[in-house]
Amino acid sequence: MGVELSVTFPGQPVPAWPAVAELLTGRGWPIQMRMIDGELAFPDEQPPESWREIRVALGGAMVTIRRTEREVRLVAWGNADAAQRRLWQALAWAFASVGGGMVSADEGTLDADAFAENIGLFSS
Repeated sequence: MGVELSVTFPGQPVPAWPAVAELLTGRGWPIQMRMIDGELAFPDEQPPESWREIRVALGGAMVTIRRTEREVRLVAWGNADAAQRRLWQALAWAFASVGGGMVSADEGTLDADAFAENIGLFSS
C-alpha cells in the first residue's frame, strides 16, 4: 500500500521532466531514472515527452510518478523511511515549483513555497 501526493496544474500542462530533474539536481538531489512506462531505464535516461509513469531514485529511495494531462501523482511506500519521504516531498515541491502547480497533501492545498516551508524541506 502506498501513500500519495498530488500536484495539479490548473489551466496548464505538467512541466517537462528535464526541468524538474534540473531543479532537483541544482538543490543537491541528483535524481536517477529507474523505469519509464513499465520498462527498465538507465539512470541518466530521459523519458519521452509522452511518458505516463516513471520511477525515480535517489540513494536507496524510490518514488513512482504518474502523470495525466494536468496532474502528477507521486507514490511512495506506506512504510517509507525518512529518505523516501524526503524524496517524495522534494519531487512534489519541484513539480509545483517548475510548473506553478498546487500540492494537495495532508496539510491542505499549497503552492510550492508554502509546501516546502510547511514540511521543512530546506531546513537542516
